[in-house]
This record gives sequence, structure tokens and C-alpha cells, in this order.
Amino acid sequence: MAPSLSHPSRSESPSKVDIPMADANGHTSKTMEGARDEDHSMMDYQDTPDYTYSDGKSNLCQDSDTNPNTTASSIAGDTVQQDGRKRRSEAFQLRKSVLGRKHGRLDESKEDDSIRRFRYLLGLTDLFRHFIETNPNPRIKEIMAEIDRQNEMEAGARKGLTRKGGASGERRRRTEQEEDAELLKDEKRGGQAETSRFTRMAFPGILADEMGLGKTLQTIAFLGYLRHICGITGPHLITVPKSTLDNWHREFSKWTPDVNVLVLQGAKDDRHKLINERLVDEKFDVCITSYEMVLREKSHLKKFAWEYIVIDEAHRIKNEESSLAQIIRVFHSRNRLLITGTPLQNNLHELWALLNFLLPDVFGDSDAFDQWFSNQEADQDTVVQQLHRVLRPFLLRRVKGDVEKSLLPKKEMNLYVGMSDMQVKWYQKILEKDIDAVNGAQGKRESKTRLLNIVMQLRKCCNHPYLFEGAEPGPPYTTDEHLIDNAGKMVILDKILKRMKNQGSRVLIFSQMSRVLDILEDYCVFREHQYCRIDGSTAHEDRIAAIDEYNRPGSEKFIFLLTTRAGGLGINLTSADIVILYDSDWNPQADLQAMDRAHRIGQTKQVVVFRFVTENAIEEKVLERAAQKLRLDQLVIQQGRAQQQVKNAASKDELLSMIQHGAASVFNTKGPTGALAKGNDISEDDIDEILRKGEERTAELNKKYEKLGIDDLQKFTSDNAYEWNGEDFTNRKKDIAINWINPAKRERKEQSYSMDQYYRQALATGGRTADPKPKVPRAPKQIAIHDWQFFPPKLQELQEKETAYFHKEIGYKAVLPDGPDEELSDREAERELEQQEIDNAVPLTEEEQEEKAALSEEGFGNWNRRDFQQFINGSAKFGRTNYNEIATEVDSKDPEEIKEYAKVFWKRYTEIQDYPKHIRVIEQGEEKMRKMNHQRKMLRKKMEMYRVPLQQLKVNYTVSTTNKKAWRRWRGPL
Repeated sequence: MAPSLSHPSRSESPSKVDIPMADANGHTSKTMEGARDEDHSMMDYQDTPDYTYSDGKSNLCQDSDTNPNTTASSIAGDTVQQDGRKRRSEAFQLRKSVLGRKHGRLDESKEDDSIRRFRYLLGLTDLFRHFIETNPNPRIKEIMAEIDRQNEMEAGARKGLTRKGGASGERRRRTEQEEDAELLKDEKRGGQAETSRFTRMAFPGILADEMGLGKTLQTIAFLGYLRHICGITGPHLITVPKSTLDNWHREFSKWTPDVNVLVLQGAKDDRHKLINERLVDEKFDVCITSYEMVLREKSHLKKFAWEYIVIDEAHRIKNEESSLAQIIRVFHSRNRLLITGTPLQNNLHELWALLNFLLPDVFGDSDAFDQWFSNQEADQDTVVQQLHRVLRPFLLRRVKGDVEKSLLPKKEMNLYVGMSDMQVKWYQKILEKDIDAVNGAQGKRESKTRLLNIVMQLRKCCNHPYLFEGAEPGPPYTTDEHLIDNAGKMVILDKILKRMKNQGSRVLIFSQMSRVLDILEDYCVFREHQYCRIDGSTAHEDRIAAIDEYNRPGSEKFIFLLTTRAGGLGINLTSADIVILYDSDWNPQADLQAMDRAHRIGQTKQVVVFRFVTENAIEEKVLERAAQKLRLDQLVIQQGRAQQQVKNAASKDELLSMIQHGAASVFNTKGPTGALAKGNDISEDDIDEILRKGEERTAELNKKYEKLGIDDLQKFTSDNAYEWNGEDFTNRKKDIAINWINPAKRERKEQSYSMDQYYRQALATGGRTADPKPKVPRAPKQIAIHDWQFFPPKLQELQEKETAYFHKEIGYKAVLPDGPDEELSDREAERELEQQEIDNAVPLTEEEQEEKAALSEEGFGNWNRRDFQQFINGSAKFGRTNYNEIATEVDSKDPEEIKEYAKVFWKRYTEIQDYPKHIRVIEQGEEKMRKMNHQRKMLRKKMEMYRVPLQQLKVNYTVSTTNKKAWRRWRGPL
């Protein structure tokens, strides 16, 4: 048999087989050492010398003298290929066996941990017995029986023994004050000590500290404790939001530089390289990745036996039926840690979903959990105590006031502003356009979506009328005082900013709409205020640069413009002490997170929050509903009870009540309202009066809801939807409108202009018609999103979620994607993932529908492919900044629209498919234009050398006259 040859440079090299046994620093983990001791063949395989044959002879001994024919080289090549496949197969089987042994040891340790956990939990309260015994697993029942027997034996042995010292001999860990731990603040050191208790008791846990208390650093310190004190080096998996990946990596490098961190992120090719070179061979201690990567790379991640799985912003898995929650539950791990500042947002079932992820063997039955804590017959205080006893072993929750006494409480104030004359007119137009819906007419065309659209348009009007096309005066469009005078909020904002700038304060301005930030950006330029900006389209690098610039000591940036969702998470802006909420979010938690960008540990001033509310308009009702939801959330968190009857989404009647609020006064108003009725020349005394009234009304609103309990709020939700202007319209639902405006309308039947239907009816012979087909759900109305229109990526996600729920309603089954047979398993995994998304799909919430309507206004929906292509050709022909000339090429757009589009295009052109081709066209056109300009310049310079260029300038036609050889060369190809 011919000996086989192995080359060390090939992928099947034996030198690469031992990579899974050590980290990148060459340190062998405790688990890996055990794996090496169990498998001596790996050591023998690794010590095999290079360039050796299977018969032990040296490569140099075998020469062409034995077989000089060329056939021998081809045989040797085939042998090498066969040997390579064999070695790859051996390496794969070796890695598989190592992983199998790891999983086996993990299962054994998990069972030991379960026994310790059960003993500890049963010692705390018998409530856990109720939850554990609902588990149908027979092994769990055997463990419980064994624990009961041991407890009986220990109880008998303890009889007659006297107690010495304490009631328990449990050893407690002393507080470490070494190295990096001594650099931590007291509150972070306390959190790290508390999380280390989870490990000693083999407990998963929830780190639920309030925002700003350093949950990231506490987690890193905890993993460092596992590494240096417990000897557990990993591997650990940390799943975080995409926007915080770099921050986690930086914190690891700063506090635990000896930990080998792998950030699994990037394009498909980059991830493939990371997986092959580091992930598969386990060249890491900690793997940090995003939620999206967990879904895409689940086939690789689920193979590992993780020590700890950490999930940041853990409320992402509060729905146990979501794809992320289901996929990450199948990952093998010894322990799990959840990080969230809002462990309970809506109801107790979401808390059960988190506990089920941590301890599925204890909290396996959601019905039993919900029934136990939602029992209406039980005393409320008793239920609260039971809930606290259940959560105490798992939950670490602290607030800023408990750990930072020097932090002053923030002061919140609602400022009620009027509307300008232009706002009043546009408000009336919006109501008149859908007068049937406003008057509460119950027709087949009316729907909740229609009411939500009216709500969105009214809120836009309250923010600024320039959000509507045709409202801004022009052309020419100018940035002038009219930008301020035509919006009530802008008038008050202008006065407040002047006062705050004189006081030396710095300001954060939040809005839900990025187009509002565009207007505020123009205002800052007009008033010469230095500013930074972050919205959903801001690149990660620009986001970090803006934050660093604003927080830099001595920075001249006065204002930071942010969208509530994009700028409300993962940002520290304690250098600002004034927060202005230009408009309110449906979810009050989003506004609270926005406030906490400034009100957090490290803030040395008192933070003042101004919330703008348009008086006698829909925003008052939006604020009341947000206050109601916030009060409900507070009661649920404090009492630990879930009221499933309380709805989080507004009904059609509630939306109608919001729309009708203040509508009568708007129709009866001529000119500006509120403080603007005196004119735009508001004095400092007027501002003081507005602040005083705002403080009083804010106190009244808070006092109104502080007195209400859950039952009162539940009754308030159902009753007050029909109260308006002090009158109850419960029995007048059909006549809920008060004839504000009654335009004459012509009754007519709906006409169909379908040619197929016309001929079908015209040529009908009167025969028997077919049975009517069952109605199917109507497909959701969605806008076509093209990459050149630069809609926010979130809009695509919402539309896909909406489509998935529609597919679920009609029973659609995912099909297998096209592709080669070699990728059949990957394509089948994609199909399964798509089917899981369809099966677990849920309809859009009210907030998501509101967000979808807002995001659909942010892109360039009026740009079609022809406009885009003309823009590319115009940029290549006239230069990328020559907006006036480009507008002549794009016949449907004016220069201002071209300028606005170009500004976004050159920031986000990488999102367009085949963008290098378009950029190459523009660059080639600009290069051609530069050459032509250079030639014209040189020709002009040449002509200026002569007084009479047409007579004095001589042109030599050498090719066609004097040089016959050149003539022949030129003529030849013809």
C-alpha cells in the first residue's frame, strides 16, 4: 500500500487539530485539560512530525528514482487528496467527541446544580414546591423524593444538638478589595458581590438595576470573578443589542484585558472567517454577539456547552413564543444571567417568561404561575409577600436613589402651549378631510387604522405645520422667523432656550419624528446654536463621535437633537441638565429612558424636564393615556399582580375620544390659541406664567392618578372613553359628534371600473352563480420600499412582521429557497426559521402601528426609479453638488428636493444594491468633466496669447497631410 503524505500548510494539517484545546493566549482551560487527559490519541496526533509517511519513512527517502514516470506524481496527488479527506474526517470526529464529552459533563453538573437549587429553594418557602411539582419529568420527582428523605434524616440527626454560634454553619465569602474591584463604585461592587452569590448557589439570576447603575460593568466583574476566583474561564455567550457591541468590547478590554473576547458580527464572509478560525476551534473565552446573529448562526452556537449565557436588554425574550426566545432556549449552558432595567413592563406573564428561561425545571407551567398570583380571593398583602419570596433568590433590583444619595431628583413639568394661526387651519383641514370618522359615523370604510392615521396627522400638526407638503411658504424657501412663528412649540422653545443658554445650561431635545429634527436643525443654524444630532439613520461611528464631542470638557455644543427611540438607549449625556420632550411617546417607559440620558449617576446638577403639550388638542389625551399606563405599570411592579383585563392598546372609541378632544374649540377658533393669542411677542413674564401654570397642571395630573388603584384605573379606562367636555355620551354613541361641521354630501353607490367585471356582468346569461367563496383576510396595506428611497430600516422590519401575521392568518407555509444541493441543510434551516416566524407572528401593537405610520413619512417615497437614475446621470454630468443643474435632469424635482436627497444619498449610498456601479458612473462623469474643463482652460490660455487668434493661431494637421506613414496607420483599421 502506498504511504500517505500530509503537508502542514493544508487545512487538514494535524497542527490545527489541537486548537479547540487552548485559547488564543496559549492558556489551557480546566475543562480542556480534562479533555486532553481523556483522549491521548490527540496528543499523539499532534506530535506527529511534518512531512512523514504512514510507514514512518522520511519524505527525503522516497525519490523519483523509484518511479520516474509522471504517472507516479498523479498517483501521489490522489493519495494526498485521499489522505486530506481522511484527516479532515478524523479532525471532525475528534472535535465531535470532545464536544460530546463536554455536553456529558455539563449534563452531570446541571443535575447536581438542580439538586442544590431545589434544596435551597425549598428551605426558603414551600411556594417553590408548588411550581416544581407541576413538572412532569419523572427524574424531577425522584430528586424531590430524595431531597425529602435527606431532610427527614437531617432533621432527626439535629434533635438534641445544641446550637453554637449561628443557626447555620454556612460559610460566607468575604468581600474582595483587590485590583480592579477596588476601582468600582460602591453600588457596582455591591452588585458584583450579589451576582457572585448566584454562582455559589448554582443559581441563574436577573440583574435588574435601574438604568445608570453600571449593569455592564457588574457583569464583566462577575465573569472576572468566575475566571480568577472560581477557575471558570468559559466559554461564555453574551447576547446584546447591536448598538452596544463595541461598548461591551471596550469595557472588557478596559477591566479584564486577559479575557479573550470574540465579537461575532459583520457581513457573511467576515462571519464565515471568524467562525472557521476562532469560533469552531474555541479560540475565545467570551463570545459577544447580537440578537440577529443568534438567529443566523444558531447552527454553530448551539453546539457549544456554555458556562454562562448572558442576555442584555432581556425584555427582548419576554414573549416566550418569539423566535429569539425559542432558539436561545435550546442552547446548552450551565447557568444563565439576564440583564434588564425593566423586568416587568406589562404583566406578570412576561416575568414568568424570564424565569422560565432561567429555570425551566422550576417554572415550567405558565398557567400555574399566573393562577397562583392572580387569585382574586387572596389577600393583596399576602400575594405581594409571596411574590417577593419567589423573586428574592433570582432578582437584584436597585434604584439610583438607594445607591447615590447625592443625585438630586429630576423635576418634571408639562408646558401647555397654544397653536399658531397656521396650525389651527391645518388642524381644521385634517378633521374636515375625514369628517365622517371624526363624527363617529359607523360605516364599512371606517376602521381603527383610519383613526390611527388621523391621530398621526393631528400629532404632526401639533408639532409643526411644515411637516405637511405645501405648508411652508415658498419658493423661494428661506430659513427665517416664520419657522418659529408658525408653530406654538417653536415659539416657547425659542424663549426657553435663550433663558437656558444665559444660565449656562445644556439641553437635550427629544422628538419621535426625525423630520421634526430636520426643522429643529434649521432652527439651530438660524439661531446659531451649536448642536449635535442622532436619529435612526445615524451611522454607529457618527453616533459615537457626536456623543464624545458633546461630552468633551469645554465643548461648545449647546443642544443635542435626538429621536426618542434611537437616542433613548445606551447613551450617557450627564453633561446636560435640561431635557425637552418636544412630543410624548405612547409608551411612557420610552420617555423615562430618554430622561435618564441626563438624570443618571455622575450628574452634578438638578435635571429639569420640560414636556411640550399642545393645549386643547389631541396631545392632552395622549399624555393622559401615557400617565394612566405609567401608573398601571407602577402598581403592577409594586403589587406584583397582573390584570389581564387592562388593555394596553387603545380601542376605536378611545381613539375617537382623543380625536374629538378640543375639536369643537378648534372649529370655533379664529387665529392663534393659548399664549399665542396675544401674538408671538411673548415676554419673560409670559414665560414665567406659562412655567407656573405648567407646574400646577402637572401636579394636578399626578395627583389625579396617584389616588387611583388598579380597579379604579380599570373602571377609568372603560368609562372615561365616553366622557367629553364634562358630558357623558355612553348612551349617545351613535350621535357622539356635536355637529361641529356638517358639509353636504352626495349619496352615491360605489362604482367598479374593472373591465373584466363589466363584461362579466354585461354578458351574463342568468345562469346559476357559483357558491360564494369564503372571505380571506385582507392583505395589509404596505408601501413598496426600494433601497434608493432610504426609508428607515425599522419600517422594513415592521412590514415584515405585519406580513408574517397575515401569512399566519391565511395558513401560508414557507417554501424551500432555491439553491444548490450542497446547501440543502442551510436552505432547510432558512425555511424552518421562516415558518417559525410565521407561526409565532403577532399583530402590530398600537405603538408599532404609530411608529410605522411615522416611519413611512421619513423616506423619499415620491422618488421612483426613473428619478433615481436621472439623479445619478445628472450628478455624473454636472457634478454631485451642482443641484440646480441636476434639477434640470430630474424633471420632477426642484433644486431643494435634489439637495435634500443628495444629502441623504451621500451618507447612506452603501445601502443601495450595486452601489459601486452608480458611484463609478458619477466619478467617471466628474473626471470627464474635469478633463474637459482643463482642456477648455488650456485652450483659452493659448488663445489669449494672440491678438487675433483666428488668423495668428496655426494648427498642424500632421496626421492627414505631412506624415503619410501615420496616415496609413490611421487609415489601416478602416
